[in-house]
Amino acid sequence: MATLIDLSHTIHDGMVTYPGLPPPRIADHLTYEESRSHYADGVEFHIGRIEMVANTGTYVDAPAHRWRGAADVAGLELASLADLPGVVIDATAGGPSLSASLLPDRDLAGRAVLFSTDWDMKWRTEAYFDGHPYLSAALVDRLVDAGPALVGIDSLNIDRTDDGDRPAHSRLLGAGIPIVEHLCGLREIDPARPFRFSAVPVKVAGLGTFPVRAWAVQP
Repeated sequence: MATLIDLSHTIHDGMVTYPGLPPPRIADHLTYEESRSHYADGVEFHIGRIEMVANTGTYVDAPAHRWRGAADVAGLELASLADLPGVVIDATAGGPSLSASLLPDRDLAGRAVLFSTDWDMKWRTEAYFDGHPYLSAALVDRLVDAGPALVGIDSLNIDRTDDGDRPAHSRLLGAGIPIVEHLCGLREIDPARPFRFSAVPVKVAGLGTFPVRAWAVQP
């Protein structure tokens, strides 16, 4: 029987995904009690509401996040997000700048390449925002040449954030390769066994990013 592995953070009211971005606000639009006047005796419903920036929780970056006029979240093909053959790369050792030497000597074309750094274990702590792992420019160059369908990481950002350069976002999204950030639980995937990866957002037009439910399926 296949195992489903949830790779998404839960979105909670008031949590911080990235410093400086407003936290989500989750509230009632219609409570169970308020709904009773609309329905027959014993029938009640709840309708919630959420206000949030698109970069909340575990989310996908579409090319429009970086490149004006490029494909937005609604324009992403399902084939670039769902049921992808996956490769998980152990990036838990070494410094924050992940080296190109981490890439395995195998065909990565059309695959979801996921960098497991264990940074997600710091989620919802101040330590999560300081010194996170990111892809070096050399690693990004090799990835673009390899032609993966998607690239993901379980840390704050796929790029370093202490300067204004964003080479990973610029080059990957420029090549039409979606990025998934703030993954979690990648350590639960057995790298010696094949798996399929999915990270699917709501089909929203006009946005370059949106939260996803990401998961792996492993036999």
